[in-house]
Amino acid sequence: MSRAWNLISRPKGSPTMENFALRDTLDQPLKEGEIRVSNSFFSVDPYMRPRMDEGDSYIAPFALNEPMTGAAVGRVVETRSERFKVGDRVSHFLGWRDVATLRATDALALPARDLKDEYFLDVLGTIGMTAYFGLFDVAQARPGDIVFVSAAAGAVGSLVVQIAKLRGMTVIGSAGGKEKCDFVRSLGADHVIDYKTPGPFEDKLRAVAPEGLDVYFDNVGGEQLDAAMGVARRNARFAICGMIGMYNSDAPIGFSNLFRVISMRLQVRGFINSDFMSRRDECMAQMGYWVSQNLIQSRYTIFDGLENGPEAFFSLFRGGNTGKALVRLDA
Repeated sequence: MSRAWNLISRPKGSPTMENFALRDTLDQPLKEGEIRVSNSFFSVDPYMRPRMDEGDSYIAPFALNEPMTGAAVGRVVETRSERFKVGDRVSHFLGWRDVATLRATDALALPARDLKDEYFLDVLGTIGMTAYFGLFDVAQARPGDIVFVSAAAGAVGSLVVQIAKLRGMTVIGSAGGKEKCDFVRSLGADHVIDYKTPGPFEDKLRAVAPEGLDVYFDNVGGEQLDAAMGVARRNARFAICGMIGMYNSDAPIGFSNLFRVISMRLQVRGFINSDFMSRRDECMAQMGYWVSQNLIQSRYTIFDGLENGPEAFFSLFRGGNTGKALVRLDA
Protein backbone atom coordinates (compact mmCIF):
# COMPACT_ATOMS: atom_id res chain seq x y z
CA MET A 1 0.00 0.00 0.00
CA SER A 2 1.04 3.57 -0.63
CA ARG A 3 -0.52 6.75 0.71
CA ALA A 4 -1.30 9.97 -1.13
CA TRP A 5 -3.02 13.26 -0.43
CA ASN A 6 -6.20 13.84 -2.42
CA LEU A 7 -8.04 17.09 -2.98
CA ILE A 8 -11.63 16.29 -2.03
CA SER A 9 -13.21 19.75 -2.35
CA ARG A 10 -12.26 23.07 -3.92
CA PRO A 11 -11.27 25.79 -1.43
CA LYS A 12 -13.20 29.00 -1.06
CA GLY A 13 -10.51 31.47 -0.10
CA SER A 14 -7.74 29.95 1.99
CA PRO A 15 -7.51 26.13 1.87
CA THR A 16 -8.25 24.16 5.04
CA MET A 17 -7.80 20.55 6.12
CA GLU A 18 -11.42 19.92 5.11
CA ASN A 19 -10.30 20.20 1.47
CA PHE A 20 -7.85 17.27 1.79
CA ALA A 21 -7.86 13.54 2.56
CA LEU A 22 -4.91 11.17 3.03
CA ARG A 23 -5.85 7.90 1.34
CA ASP A 24 -4.36 4.47 0.89
CA THR A 25 -3.82 3.07 -2.60
CA LEU A 26 -3.10 -0.55 -3.45
CA ASP A 27 0.15 -0.77 -5.40
CA GLN A 28 -0.40 -2.59 -8.69
CA PRO A 29 2.27 -4.77 -10.33
CA LEU A 30 4.58 -2.72 -12.53
CA LYS A 31 4.00 -2.66 -16.25
CA GLU A 32 6.84 -2.87 -18.72
CA GLY A 33 8.67 0.47 -18.77
CA GLU A 34 7.55 1.53 -15.29
CA ILE A 35 9.42 2.19 -12.06
CA ARG A 36 8.40 2.52 -8.44
CA VAL A 37 10.02 5.27 -6.38
CA SER A 38 10.13 5.76 -2.62
CA ASN A 39 9.98 9.52 -2.20
CA SER A 40 12.41 11.22 0.17
CA PHE A 41 11.08 14.78 -0.30
CA PHE A 42 8.27 16.51 -2.10
CA SER A 43 7.77 20.17 -2.78
CA VAL A 44 4.90 22.47 -1.89
CA ASP A 45 4.64 25.63 -3.99
CA PRO A 46 2.33 28.64 -4.32
CA TYR A 47 1.33 27.73 -7.90
CA MET A 48 -0.55 24.75 -6.46
CA ARG A 49 -3.23 27.05 -5.03
CA PRO A 50 -4.68 28.06 -8.46
CA ARG A 51 -4.64 24.36 -9.38
CA MET A 52 -7.14 23.75 -6.60
CA ASP A 53 -9.71 25.92 -8.37
CA GLU A 54 -11.93 24.71 -11.15
CA GLY A 55 -10.97 25.86 -14.63
CA ASP A 56 -7.70 26.24 -16.44
CA SER A 57 -4.73 28.10 -15.03
CA TYR A 58 -1.27 27.80 -16.58
CA ILE A 59 -1.38 24.13 -15.56
CA ALA A 60 -4.33 21.74 -15.39
CA PRO A 61 -6.34 21.85 -12.14
CA PHE A 62 -6.12 19.06 -9.60
CA ALA A 63 -8.86 16.49 -10.15
CA LEU A 64 -11.07 15.88 -7.15
CA ASN A 65 -10.62 12.59 -5.27
CA GLU A 66 -7.39 11.72 -7.05
CA PRO A 67 -3.79 11.92 -5.79
CA MET A 68 -2.30 15.38 -6.07
CA THR A 69 0.96 15.99 -7.92
CA GLY A 70 4.09 18.09 -7.64
CA ALA A 71 7.85 17.87 -7.77
CA ALA A 72 9.48 15.08 -5.75
CA VAL A 73 12.80 13.29 -5.30
CA GLY A 74 13.35 9.67 -4.30
CA ARG A 75 15.04 6.35 -5.01
CA VAL A 76 13.93 3.55 -7.28
CA VAL A 77 12.75 0.54 -5.26
CA GLU A 78 11.38 -1.53 -8.14
CA THR A 79 11.90 -1.35 -11.88
CA ARG A 80 10.78 -2.81 -15.17
CA SER A 81 12.82 -0.41 -17.25
CA GLU A 82 16.35 -0.52 -18.57
CA ARG A 83 16.66 3.19 -17.83
CA PHE A 84 16.94 2.69 -14.07
CA LYS A 85 18.12 0.13 -11.56
CA VAL A 86 17.06 -0.26 -7.94
CA GLY A 87 18.74 2.40 -5.82
CA ASP A 88 18.97 5.06 -8.53
CA ARG A 89 18.02 8.56 -7.42
CA VAL A 90 15.44 10.35 -9.56
CA SER A 91 13.21 13.41 -9.64
CA HIS A 92 9.66 13.33 -10.97
CA PHE A 93 6.27 15.00 -10.65
CA LEU A 94 4.32 12.58 -8.45
CA GLY A 95 4.70 14.28 -5.10
CA TRP A 96 2.16 14.47 -2.26
CA ARG A 97 2.64 10.71 -1.67
CA ASP A 98 5.13 8.34 -0.09
CA VAL A 99 5.56 5.97 -3.05
CA ALA A 100 5.15 6.86 -6.74
CA THR A 101 4.60 4.50 -9.66
CA LEU A 102 5.34 6.07 -13.03
CA ARG A 103 6.74 5.55 -16.50
CA ALA A 104 10.52 5.60 -16.50
CA THR A 105 10.41 8.21 -19.25
CA ASP A 106 8.69 10.60 -16.82
CA ALA A 107 11.60 10.46 -14.34
CA LEU A 108 14.88 12.34 -14.48
CA ALA A 109 18.08 10.63 -13.38
CA LEU A 110 20.00 12.62 -10.76
CA PRO A 111 23.78 12.70 -10.35
CA ALA A 112 25.34 10.06 -8.16
CA ARG A 113 27.74 12.61 -6.62
CA ASP A 114 27.24 13.90 -3.13
CA LEU A 115 24.53 16.53 -3.55
CA LYS A 116 21.62 16.70 -1.14
CA ASP A 117 18.21 15.59 -2.38
CA GLU A 118 16.87 18.99 -1.40
CA TYR A 119 18.97 20.75 -4.04
CA PHE A 120 17.01 19.09 -6.84
CA LEU A 121 13.76 20.62 -5.60
CA ASP A 122 15.42 23.99 -5.25
CA VAL A 123 18.49 25.53 -6.87
CA LEU A 124 19.14 22.54 -9.15
CA GLY A 125 15.48 22.04 -10.04
CA THR A 126 12.59 24.06 -11.39
CA ILE A 127 13.02 26.71 -8.67
CA GLY A 128 16.49 27.44 -9.99
CA MET A 129 15.19 27.54 -13.55
CA THR A 130 12.47 29.99 -12.57
CA ALA A 131 14.94 32.36 -10.93
CA TYR A 132 17.59 32.08 -13.66
CA PHE A 133 15.45 32.43 -16.77
CA GLY A 134 13.04 34.88 -15.15
CA LEU A 135 15.86 37.26 -14.31
CA PHE A 136 18.08 36.92 -17.37
CA ASP A 137 15.66 36.09 -20.19
CA VAL A 138 12.29 37.50 -19.17
CA ALA A 139 13.52 40.60 -17.33
CA GLN A 140 16.68 40.88 -19.47
CA ALA A 141 18.59 41.98 -16.37
CA ARG A 142 22.16 43.13 -16.85
CA PRO A 143 25.04 44.43 -14.71
CA GLY A 144 24.33 47.83 -13.19
CA ASP A 145 20.54 47.39 -13.11
CA ILE A 146 18.53 48.27 -10.02
CA VAL A 147 16.45 45.16 -9.30
CA PHE A 148 13.51 44.82 -6.91
CA VAL A 149 12.55 41.30 -5.78
CA SER A 150 9.36 40.65 -3.81
CA ALA A 151 9.08 37.66 -1.47
CA ALA A 152 12.87 37.79 -1.36
CA ALA A 153 13.05 35.33 1.54
CA GLY A 154 11.13 32.70 -0.41
CA ALA A 155 12.38 29.88 -2.59
CA VAL A 156 12.55 31.74 -5.91
CA GLY A 157 13.14 35.22 -4.53
CA SER A 158 16.14 34.22 -2.42
CA LEU A 159 17.85 32.77 -5.49
CA VAL A 160 17.06 35.85 -7.60
CA VAL A 161 18.67 38.08 -4.97
CA GLN A 162 21.85 36.03 -5.02
CA ILE A 163 22.28 35.59 -8.76
CA ALA A 164 21.51 39.25 -9.39
CA LYS A 165 24.31 40.19 -6.99
CA LEU A 166 26.64 37.69 -8.66
CA ARG A 167 26.02 39.53 -11.94
CA GLY A 168 26.72 43.01 -10.58
CA MET A 169 23.25 44.41 -9.91
CA THR A 170 21.90 46.55 -7.10
CA VAL A 171 19.23 44.51 -5.33
CA ILE A 172 16.25 45.55 -3.24
CA GLY A 173 14.30 42.77 -1.54
CA SER A 174 11.03 42.74 0.37
CA ALA A 175 10.12 40.30 3.14
CA GLY A 176 7.88 40.17 6.18
CA GLY A 177 9.35 40.52 9.66
CA LYS A 178 12.82 41.03 11.12
CA GLU A 179 14.02 37.42 10.83
CA LYS A 180 13.22 37.19 7.15
CA CYS A 181 14.61 40.63 6.42
CA ASP A 182 17.86 39.67 8.17
CA PHE A 183 18.02 36.54 6.00
CA VAL A 184 17.62 38.60 2.82
CA ARG A 185 20.42 40.91 3.98
CA SER A 186 22.61 37.85 4.55
CA LEU A 187 22.10 36.96 0.89
CA GLY A 188 23.73 40.23 -0.14
CA ALA A 189 20.74 42.47 -0.82
CA ASP A 190 21.65 46.16 -0.82
CA HIS A 191 18.32 47.25 0.68
CA VAL A 192 15.56 45.29 2.40
CA ILE A 193 11.97 46.45 2.96
CA ASP A 194 9.80 44.94 5.68
CA TYR A 195 6.38 45.06 4.07
CA LYS A 196 4.73 44.45 7.44
CA THR A 197 5.77 47.84 8.84
CA PRO A 198 3.17 50.63 8.70
CA GLY A 199 2.84 52.91 5.72
CA PRO A 200 2.26 52.72 1.96
CA PHE A 201 4.62 50.27 0.31
CA GLU A 202 5.30 52.64 -2.57
CA ASP A 203 6.76 55.19 -0.14
CA LYS A 204 9.07 52.53 1.32
CA LEU A 205 10.21 51.43 -2.13
CA ARG A 206 10.81 54.97 -3.36
CA ALA A 207 12.91 55.72 -0.26
CA VAL A 208 15.44 52.99 -1.15
CA ALA A 209 15.18 53.46 -4.92
CA PRO A 210 15.16 57.23 -5.45
CA GLU A 211 16.54 56.75 -8.96
CA GLY A 212 13.84 54.22 -9.84
CA LEU A 213 13.88 50.55 -10.86
CA ASP A 214 15.16 48.83 -13.97
CA VAL A 215 13.79 45.37 -13.12
CA TYR A 216 11.00 43.99 -10.95
CA PHE A 217 10.85 40.26 -10.24
CA ASP A 218 7.30 39.75 -8.98
CA ASN A 219 6.34 36.89 -6.69
CA VAL A 220 3.54 38.68 -4.85
CA GLY A 221 1.30 40.87 -7.04
CA GLY A 222 -1.08 43.33 -5.40
CA GLU A 223 0.31 46.41 -3.64
CA GLN A 224 3.96 45.57 -4.32
CA LEU A 225 3.36 45.17 -8.06
CA ASP A 226 1.50 48.49 -8.12
CA ALA A 227 4.30 50.17 -6.17
CA ALA A 228 6.93 48.84 -8.58
CA MET A 229 4.98 50.34 -11.48
CA GLY A 230 4.95 53.66 -9.65
CA VAL A 231 8.71 53.68 -9.05
CA ALA A 232 9.90 52.09 -12.31
CA ARG A 233 12.18 53.89 -14.74
CA ARG A 234 11.37 54.22 -18.40
CA ASN A 235 11.73 50.88 -20.23
CA ALA A 236 11.87 48.89 -16.99
CA ARG A 237 11.24 45.15 -17.35
CA PHE A 238 8.86 43.19 -15.14
CA ALA A 239 9.10 39.40 -14.81
CA ILE A 240 5.79 38.18 -13.39
CA CYS A 241 6.54 34.87 -11.70
CA GLY A 242 3.75 34.54 -9.15
CA MET A 243 1.12 36.44 -7.18
CA ILE A 244 0.95 34.65 -3.85
CA GLY A 245 -0.60 37.69 -2.20
CA MET A 246 -3.67 37.34 -4.42
CA TYR A 247 -4.27 33.59 -4.74
CA ASN A 248 -6.68 33.23 -1.81
CA SER A 249 -8.64 36.44 -2.40
CA ASP A 250 -11.72 37.01 -4.50
CA ALA A 251 -11.59 40.76 -3.90
CA PRO A 252 -10.81 42.92 -6.94
CA ILE A 253 -7.33 44.40 -7.00
CA GLY A 254 -6.97 48.03 -8.06
CA PHE A 255 -3.76 49.28 -9.67
CA SER A 256 -3.43 53.04 -9.31
CA ASN A 257 -0.16 53.08 -11.30
CA LEU A 258 -1.25 50.90 -14.21
CA PHE A 259 -1.21 53.86 -16.62
CA ARG A 260 2.58 53.96 -16.23
CA VAL A 261 2.85 50.77 -18.29
CA ILE A 262 2.26 53.12 -21.23
CA SER A 263 3.86 56.34 -20.05
CA MET A 264 7.08 54.63 -18.91
CA ARG A 265 7.05 52.00 -21.71
CA LEU A 266 7.17 49.18 -19.17
CA GLN A 267 7.66 45.64 -20.42
CA VAL A 268 5.49 43.30 -18.33
CA ARG A 269 5.80 39.60 -19.11
CA GLY A 270 4.43 36.58 -17.31
CA PHE A 271 6.22 33.24 -17.55
CA ILE A 272 6.53 29.74 -16.11
CA ASN A 273 9.64 27.60 -15.89
CA SER A 274 8.43 25.07 -18.47
CA ASP A 275 8.73 27.82 -21.11
CA PHE A 276 12.47 27.20 -20.88
CA MET A 277 12.62 23.44 -20.39
CA SER A 278 14.56 22.95 -23.64
CA ARG A 279 17.36 25.04 -22.11
CA ARG A 280 17.43 23.28 -18.76
CA ASP A 281 21.02 22.04 -19.15
CA GLU A 282 22.27 25.58 -19.71
CA CYS A 283 20.75 26.73 -16.45
CA MET A 284 21.85 23.68 -14.46
CA ALA A 285 25.45 24.07 -15.63
CA GLN A 286 25.60 27.66 -14.37
CA MET A 287 23.67 27.07 -11.16
CA GLY A 288 25.69 23.92 -10.48
CA TYR A 289 28.91 25.89 -10.82
CA TRP A 290 27.73 28.56 -8.37
CA VAL A 291 26.68 25.85 -5.90
CA SER A 292 30.04 24.04 -6.24
CA GLN A 293 31.86 27.31 -5.49
CA ASN A 294 29.64 28.03 -2.46
CA LEU A 295 28.44 31.22 -4.13
CA ILE A 296 24.78 30.35 -3.57
CA GLN A 297 23.25 29.40 -0.26
CA SER A 298 19.95 27.64 0.23
CA ARG A 299 17.66 27.60 3.23
CA TYR A 300 14.85 25.13 3.78
CA THR A 301 11.77 25.00 5.94
CA ILE A 302 11.21 21.27 6.30
CA PHE A 303 8.03 19.59 7.53
CA ASP A 304 8.55 15.98 8.58
CA GLY A 305 6.10 13.27 7.62
CA LEU A 306 3.56 12.79 4.86
CA GLU A 307 0.82 13.74 7.31
CA ASN A 308 2.16 17.31 7.37
CA GLY A 309 1.85 17.90 3.63
CA PRO A 310 -1.15 20.26 3.86
CA GLU A 311 0.34 22.11 6.82
CA ALA A 312 3.52 22.72 4.82
CA PHE A 313 1.37 24.10 2.02
CA PHE A 314 -0.67 26.33 4.33
CA SER A 315 2.57 27.80 5.71
CA LEU A 316 3.32 29.39 2.34
CA PHE A 317 0.36 31.73 2.72
CA ARG A 318 0.98 32.55 6.37
CA GLY A 319 4.58 33.56 5.83
CA GLY A 320 5.67 30.46 7.74
CA ASN A 321 8.55 29.46 5.48
CA THR A 322 11.96 30.90 4.83
CA GLY A 323 13.57 29.65 1.64
CA LYS A 324 12.15 26.47 0.11
CA ALA A 325 9.31 24.63 1.84
CA LEU A 326 9.65 20.86 1.63
CA VAL A 327 8.03 17.77 3.11
CA ARG A 328 10.49 15.10 4.21
CA LEU A 329 9.35 11.50 4.21
CA ASP A 330 10.64 8.62 6.31
CA ALA A 331 13.27 6.52 4.59
